[in-house]
Amino acid sequence: MVSGSAIDLVKNELPVEDESVTLTGDVSTGLVLVDIVNGFCTVGAGNLAPNVADKQISEMVDESAHLARMFCEKKWPVFAFLDTHHPDVPEPPYPPHCIAGTYEANLVSALQWLENEPNATLRRKDCIDGFLGSFEKDGSNVFVEWVKKHQIETIIVVGICTDICVLDFVCSALSARNHGHVKPLRDVIVYSSGCATFNLPLHVARNIPGALAHPQELMHHVGLYMAKGRGAKVVSEVSFAASKKA
Repeated sequence: MVSGSAIDLVKNELPVEDESVTLTGDVSTGLVLVDIVNGFCTVGAGNLAPNVADKQISEMVDESAHLARMFCEKKWPVFAFLDTHHPDVPEPPYPPHCIAGTYEANLVSALQWLENEPNATLRRKDCIDGFLGSFEKDGSNVFVEWVKKHQIETIIVVGICTDICVLDFVCSALSARNHGHVKPLRDVIVYSSGCATFNLPLHVARNIPGALAHPQELMHHVGLYMAKGRGAKVVSEVSFAASKKA
């Protein structure tokens, strides 16, 4: 277990300043939900699901569901990744998880309504990085086409895990933006309270072959810091206001 003083030291040395963003609709904004599925979020749902109720994950689900409702009410575009794997195709270094056709690979109950929401695009992916997982066999990319279709200039990213799937997607989206592959995207915003990661204490990891310790609060912060270092905006508050053009 990482002590509170050690985490405070890291946060002091690697600060991620609290910022906020107010969405008005004057800039085309899309919401990206990363892997908010039972296999990662629902207690006892699978190999990578929490074993007990987890406050950080519960808050992430609540905040993500709230944003999804707000976006859909405003008819703003929503894109949801669902981690989904074939049982015979492993994803090292992780154990089998979110197997296609199982409860694990489905959206959590708070977001299942998105399956019938015309404003939402759902994409099942079989790799950590959702951007790579959006490529079709013909070379097209579902995420890129979603951005182009809705002329999205800003995306708000939420989901799990902050330092793994969320971070990988954010970094790839930013690199694609920098090279002009995902126009007209300009800004990638990570909402800290809408993200979460898992907890694997050192004493537990030592008993799992190949596992690495993964202190939740520390790795959540590191994920946010790395995202910001790659060019994302990290915010602790998302609010909505009337369009300035109205």
